[in-house]
Amino acid sequence: MSEKPTQNAAPSDAAGESVQDRELRETLGTGLGTAQEHLQQNGGFFPFGITLSDDGELRIVMVTPGEPDEDGHIDAGQMLADLHELLRQGRDEFRAVAIVSDVSLPEHGSDGIHGAAEHRDGEVRAAIIPYSPAAEGFIFAAMEPDTHEPSVWVD
Repeated sequence: MSEKPTQNAAPSDAAGESVQDRELRETLGTGLGTAQEHLQQNGGFFPFGITLSDDGELRIVMVTPGEPDEDGHIDAGQMLADLHELLRQGRDEFRAVAIVSDVSLPEHGSDGIHGAAEHRDGEVRAAIIPYSPAAEGFIFAAMEPDTHEPSVWVD
């Protein structure tokens, strides 16, 4: 009889949720909630990351935007690329990360918050929250699951 390999199995807590699941949910939820707060307070946000360190501390990670183009627009795509690179460089210090950005959702006829969380043990979770401007702030639709490929713990 051979033993089953257990190196990829995450320990479970009493509710049946693995530590990996809980850490992904916490990291992604923090990122999505932070984005909602920034939208309500500032009317927008630049892409940012949330990291979960080995000691369980959540931290926000931001990169400096480049110079605006001639129309005054910031290259959010370049900011996302820089953020991914920064998180890849520091990945040995993290248990999980989330990357959050403001996206256009043509299928919803609105904009949305996109968040993708990745665990160093391999699991990925992503979600979007469609939103639209209202008289006072924004109206957020229900969170929807989304797909995403690993981008931090890849070589």
